[in-house]
Amino acid sequence: MSDRKGPQRIVCLTEETTEWLYLLGQQDRIVGISGYTVRPRRAREEKPKVSAFLSAKIDKILALEPDCVFGFSDLQADIASALIRHGIQVTVFNQRSVDEIFSMLWQVAAMVDAREPAEVLLAGMRERLDEIRAAAAALPRRPRVYFEEWDEPPISCIRWVSELVGIAGGDDCFPELAKQSLGKDRIVRDAPEIVRRNPDIVVGSWCGKKFRPERVAARPGWQAVNAVQGAQLFEIKSADILQPGPAALTDGVAQLHRIVMDWAARHA
Repeated sequence: MSDRKGPQRIVCLTEETTEWLYLLGQQDRIVGISGYTVRPRRAREEKPKVSAFLSAKIDKILALEPDCVFGFSDLQADIASALIRHGIQVTVFNQRSVDEIFSMLWQVAAMVDAREPAEVLLAGMRERLDEIRAAAAALPRRPRVYFEEWDEPPISCIRWVSELVGIAGGDDCFPELAKQSLGKDRIVRDAPEIVRRNPDIVVGSWCGKKFRPERVAARPGWQAVNAVQGAQLFEIKSADILQPGPAALTDGVAQLHRIVMDWAARHA
């Protein structure tokens, strides 16, 4: 009988808990993952894929005999409900901010009795964020950043991305939309308003679809936008920034910071 504490057979319905368990060295507990998982790459080769984001193969999950399923947000409530009815323990996190991401990571680590490695990893993430924040504080001017999660209709960034833009040294063009948890509530319904807010930088992360800066630049009225005139249109892969877990706090914010600092160097 194993003397390991916490759940032994975990299904992760989204990528961030999978990535975190691998970073903690607890990947052998994972018995099923989301089909959208790309971080770490080896997870796709090692683990059965049992879910999308809004749907899951309930029978396949049950066959894996999990003692815990990790999910994310109210959007997975139906999946969670179906599993709970079959007697499965389900923990659904709903982290929407940087602080809430840290809280989720700590809770997962505690559940699998990996507090010590978690403390080291989380402290490193916080230290790097502090370094980025300090470098950004020295900028003479902060660029206005329009971060677009989808193009038709245009959807502005969620709260943790907006916060990471701020840490990286930019100012989110639509901070009022970032407070909304659902994508449909972050639609920029008056598209010309993006032009009026005149972003210095545009970052696209189209939820797994390749970002097309030439299409953005060709939108009506966008020729006058600073970001278009200065060729400051960039892509950050959704796996690096739109997953509310380790990726966003490391690679995602680092890419945002490089973009902002390069812009600052051009405008020094």
